[in-house]
Amino acid sequence: MSRTARYWLAAGWIAILLLPWYALEDGLFAFGWLAQAWSEDAAPLAVQASRHGRAWLWPILAILAVPLLVWRRPKGDMLGTGVLIGVGAAGIAWMLLQGFAIGLRGWSWPWLPALAGDLESRQIGMGWGALLAGASFLFLFTEGLAARGALRGDTFILGVVALVVATTALFVFYPVALVLVGGGKTDDGYSMIAFGERLVSSDIWSLGCVAGARCGTFWKTLLLALVVATTTTVLGTAFALLAARMSFRFQRLLRLFALLPIITPPFVVGLAVILLVGRTGAVTTFLDWAFGIPPTRWIYGFSGMAFAQTLSFTPIAFLIMVGVVQGISPSMEEAAQTLRASPARVFSTVTLPLMRPGLANAFLIGMLESFADFGNPIVLAGNYDVLSIQIYFALVGSQNDPGRAAALAIVLLAMALAVFVAQAAWLGNRSYTTVAGKGDSGLHASLPRAVRAGIYWTTLPWVALTAVIYGTVIFGGFVANVGRDHSFTLGHFVEMFGVSSGPGGLVWSGGAWKSFFTTMETALIAAPLTAVFGLLIAYVLVRQRFAGKGAFEFVTMLSFAIPGTVIGLSYVMAFNTPPVEITGTTIILIVCFVFRDMPVGIRAGVAALSQIDPSLDESSLTLRHGGFATLRRVIIPLIRPAIVAALVFGLVRAMTSLSAVVFIATTRHNLATNYIVGRLEFADYGGAIAYSAVLIAVMALMIVGIQLLVGERRLGRRVAAA
Repeated sequence: MSRTARYWLAAGWIAILLLPWYALEDGLFAFGWLAQAWSEDAAPLAVQASRHGRAWLWPILAILAVPLLVWRRPKGDMLGTGVLIGVGAAGIAWMLLQGFAIGLRGWSWPWLPALAGDLESRQIGMGWGALLAGASFLFLFTEGLAARGALRGDTFILGVVALVVATTALFVFYPVALVLVGGGKTDDGYSMIAFGERLVSSDIWSLGCVAGARCGTFWKTLLLALVVATTTTVLGTAFALLAARMSFRFQRLLRLFALLPIITPPFVVGLAVILLVGRTGAVTTFLDWAFGIPPTRWIYGFSGMAFAQTLSFTPIAFLIMVGVVQGISPSMEEAAQTLRASPARVFSTVTLPLMRPGLANAFLIGMLESFADFGNPIVLAGNYDVLSIQIYFALVGSQNDPGRAAALAIVLLAMALAVFVAQAAWLGNRSYTTVAGKGDSGLHASLPRAVRAGIYWTTLPWVALTAVIYGTVIFGGFVANVGRDHSFTLGHFVEMFGVSSGPGGLVWSGGAWKSFFTTMETALIAAPLTAVFGLLIAYVLVRQRFAGKGAFEFVTMLSFAIPGTVIGLSYVMAFNTPPVEITGTTIILIVCFVFRDMPVGIRAGVAALSQIDPSLDESSLTLRHGGFATLRRVIIPLIRPAIVAALVFGLVRAMTSLSAVVFIATTRHNLATNYIVGRLEFADYGGAIAYSAVLIAVMALMIVGIQLLVGERRLGRRVAAA
């Protein structure tokens, strides 16, 4: 048995002999159980089975004892590896079976009492002991597979694959499947006819818009997503080319304006747009006064949503594309120039094709973001229905029809799958490797004059528009009542973030402090985990081959394609009862953020890794470095732009997400976005804008810190002078 397998076996015995098997009332990070370690609430598995009547736990102990019989067998022995594989699989299977079969009221399935009799004991959600025991069984299983030669015997890579599959199945596939299964539920039970009727409903698929009648929601959502994905990809690519391939004096300011929309809380962009170009907005009023252009409601509907979503999602495309643009090898462009190709031909035949992985991933993320967006449509949709809004009102509106919401979610998933397949087909099996082991300090070819002009005419007006919108946001925080009373005041900031002195010292008297500290704690934990999971999955997808990889890749994108309201509801349904009982805790917020936002890290990582020659990995492995050492010393330094993208996106989404947490945030764990929405409901626009301005400033500082901490990727390449 290998040393690592022995360590995991020891960890399993520690879990069942010393750690509390069930979840603690005070949370996972409370240590009061040490004073009552043998009580029913805090006892480990062995005590739960022997003293507290939970005999169904004995098989777990028995399964973990089996590897002791092959403790001294040599590494790679067929019997020993077979035992590890069998023990790991049996342990996980029994833990899942007993966890789902026995809950708070005894048997969870109605047919079990007749088969096995009534139960006197119950069980709550799993705790530290169960978590460590499950990890022990999982990694004993992968140790056995690695010893048999799976994935070239790399225990680290195999362990990563197993961990990612297990956690994705638990926190993505399982809760989403619970919601989707509800597509056929009726008051009398389950009906496939009802399921089919909901899926083919005319208000989803109607093509009446061709004849001037009402158009189906599917076509409206698809049209909006196509427009938004196209505009965000074009804008993100233009910003990336300006930042990485053109000598621009205000590079840092450009990056700030490119990223500003992504660090904006929901509703703020929509609110600022309404204050500017709404029916009574500042620009609309000026146009009416100066040019006699009458006010209209054009901002409500397709045009307003397309504008707001483009503004919101362009930074994501920029984060993906900037690393791809930086990774293009100058030697290939120099080879084309040597053959007397013009700048336009170099760009169209060399540069642009090498950007295809980034373009495809940016377009995919843009469409998925538009599909799942809730904040912008709820403010600007007007009469233009999209699937995310219909799902929300089917869940919480007067309809109260979860079955319809599930059917609409299935349609949305089908759209996401279609885009995913189209993206894979467009990329094909071509090679996009541009970062190899050879030195490459050449000079990039200058961009064609038309491309440079297009970049300037695209990005600079967009920067000016962004500045106006955020100037409006900042202005609204310093006036008494935006749109009515523009007298200067700091009252909104004092009300939100006031600090006073009391008998015991400083008092955080502002109403927003509690939600602010909760948001910061959650974001600082979730962001690194989001980046790590996303980039590990990207590494596995690009560098490893295993059965079912395509299906696994799509499952990792599931949570991103479904509206956040559905994700939040699915988490409440899945994790409010044993075996995983985390509703009402900070953990469920962190888990939701990690698995909701990691697809951006995945796509950024896939785009970056597609440019890196696999021979670099192979050289490291040839020098007897394992998978972890190769990842740490070779891969990570070369994908720093993707790391920045994953960290930035994970951080800001954890601080600004609303739809995904609207059902799972509680008064005890209230988040900034929930607090802002509460202010908006009471028409306290000044307070909401002041809070949003503080969040934007804090996130901007944190993004600068991430850039400094991660650093720039150094490929030994020069940038051409203007």
